[in-house]
Amino acid sequence: MTRRFAVLAALALVCAGVELVAGRGMSPGAVWDVLGGGGDATERHILLQLRLPRALVALGAGACLAVAGLVLQSALRNPLAGPEVTGVTPGAVLGAVTATALGLAGWDSPLAVVLAACAGGCAGALLLWLLAGRGGDPARTAVHGVLVSAVLGGLTAMVLLVEPGELGSVVQWLVGTTEGRVWEHWHLLWPWALAWGVAAWLLAGPLTLLRCGDDIALAAGLSAHRARTLALGCAVALTAGAVAAVGALGFVGLLVPHLTVAVFGADLRRSLPGAALTGAVVVCGADAVAQLSSRLLALTLDADRLTLPVGALTACLGAGLLLVVVRRAPGRTF
Repeated sequence: MTRRFAVLAALALVCAGVELVAGRGMSPGAVWDVLGGGGDATERHILLQLRLPRALVALGAGACLAVAGLVLQSALRNPLAGPEVTGVTPGAVLGAVTATALGLAGWDSPLAVVLAACAGGCAGALLLWLLAGRGGDPARTAVHGVLVSAVLGGLTAMVLLVEPGELGSVVQWLVGTTEGRVWEHWHLLWPWALAWGVAAWLLAGPLTLLRCGDDIALAAGLSAHRARTLALGCAVALTAGAVAAVGALGFVGLLVPHLTVAVFGADLRRSLPGAALTGAVVVCGADAVAQLSSRLLALTLDADRLTLPVGALTACLGAGLLLVVVRRAPGRTF
């Protein structure tokens, strides 16, 4: 198990290193010059003030989404439960987009975006709680989560109709991107992610019992409703932090937990830290691939401003992987 954690940590470092040299604006040789203490002022600014915080934000956001997804799937006992389909991510996006449209927040004011995203994520979770009822039935909660996500997505579209000038901001929030991330985003993300990540790990025991069923949890003396409520609150906070930093990255919180459980087992004391590392690797690696693809597309199509957002890449790859899994296990009940 220690070897698996070490391999994932090494992969995270490799992905971060590739991301540092993958972007446009400077050659890989110039990156090594800056890392060695050389380079001119422009090259140092690009690497140290733009690329490095972007890589760190990608790592942190991936960890948040993966842990949130594992917490949701464990609490709701549904393998298709994730931040994207339980109202949490759409609510956080709606909060951030609404605050941006009202002029209360924006990409240049990360703290206001975090607060708006948290408020939206909590509103989405509250709406889900009201519709699903206080009983906390996992199947009922998951079904209503899809409906809540659709409603919140429609409200986001209405905000776009009211404020068409915010099209660029809305698209960034809906697709998910790490473009333009600076140190302020990282300084807000990492303490948030650390605090709620520790909270999720402290809930590992109750969540493991919830995965076994409410009857077993009650037999062990655990209040299933209270533990599920705490878990959902933790997942909301982690998702809101990630959305505030990079927008809505599709399928990360849905598929990474399955990979994590396959590698680290069902004991969440190991799986939750494993999910954080796996999510960080997936998002940072996808962002590096997106930057390399953007560079190749720009050269091929002669379009210097063409960029591929990482959210588009994770959505396409995640949807394809989900289709493969479903086709290979047609008899499985999701």
